[in-house]
Amino acid sequence: MTTEKSPKHPSHEPWFSDLLLSWWDQHGRKGLPWQRQATPYRVWVSEIMLQQTQVTTVIPYFQRFMGRFPTIPALATAAADEVLHHWSGLGYYARARNLHLAAQIIHARYNGHFPLDITAVMSLPGIGRSTAGAILALAAGQAHPILDGNVKRVLARLHAIAGWPGSKQVESRLWQLAEYHTPTRRIAHYTQAIMDLGATLCTRSRPSCERCPAQARCLAYARRRVADFPTPKPRGALPVRRTHLLLVRYGDTGILLTKRPPAGVWGGLWSLPECDLGDDIGEWCRRRLGMTVREEDRWPVLRHTFSHFHLDIHPVVVRVGAPGCAAMDGAESVWYNPQKPQRLGLAAPIQQLLNQLSDPRA
Repeated sequence: MTTEKSPKHPSHEPWFSDLLLSWWDQHGRKGLPWQRQATPYRVWVSEIMLQQTQVTTVIPYFQRFMGRFPTIPALATAAADEVLHHWSGLGYYARARNLHLAAQIIHARYNGHFPLDITAVMSLPGIGRSTAGAILALAAGQAHPILDGNVKRVLARLHAIAGWPGSKQVESRLWQLAEYHTPTRRIAHYTQAIMDLGATLCTRSRPSCERCPAQARCLAYARRRVADFPTPKPRGALPVRRTHLLLVRYGDTGILLTKRPPAGVWGGLWSLPECDLGDDIGEWCRRRLGMTVREEDRWPVLRHTFSHFHLDIHPVVVRVGAPGCAAMDGAESVWYNPQKPQRLGLAAPIQQLLNQLSDPRA
């Protein structure tokens, strides 16, 4: 439900964009790596990385990624393992898989040139309406509205829009307002400006309303209800899942890693063999890995939180007497040497456990 009616006139009124552009000229962020050479490819990679991730976290990942994959053909022809390796630790790995797949589509269908038609861009894996609009606005100067998390927050407060922005009704209302405020001039600057406003002033907690260029016309501020917008998503307690992750060691051979299926948690990444808490680890290793367990060392529980559940990892260092077959139902496997690491995609908790194993104090 909303607290303000939709604009009666569909035409753009420039008051907000004028205020925002004047503010951005003085205070906006202009030195980000993807701004210095704002090609569609570089902007696309940055926009995907910035989904659910802070700018300060993204910058070093972006620089390493672009250093290895400077062009769409370079990304398209790279091995999936190497792409995931350069994404390791950034999380939400479906983004990397979709980025790689989309690069392959662009390479085959558009001769390696990023399409500049919004319908074509939105047809690519992992690119929705807001991301497509941001890419084309920032890199091609096309007038498309955007509605990422920062923009939703700005518009919800500016117009006092009640309701969770993820609901269809509220999101539709916010898209109307995004279109209403998007100018036809200086579109790249405006797009960066509204994202910057949400990221630096109109923040989720402790917003700096006293420095906001739109404070005088912000309905949430006028009503002293800034903290009420946007309405948070209704949440229950996150469920908890529990599992054993086995750090299987055979002499100095390394640690056994297996590749996870393409879909699901840590899809396509390399992980540790996993078994249920109720399984007998020795029997499980004999049956599934063809290995005889000589020693077990159980480590403290490690909790990793996903967006929709907690995962309590019970790590067990397992020393085996022979390398065995490591069949794991046909999954790929490799003996991984943490001292001479291969370029593999590893989820952050797996990397943390491998680092802990390499620590002489472990």
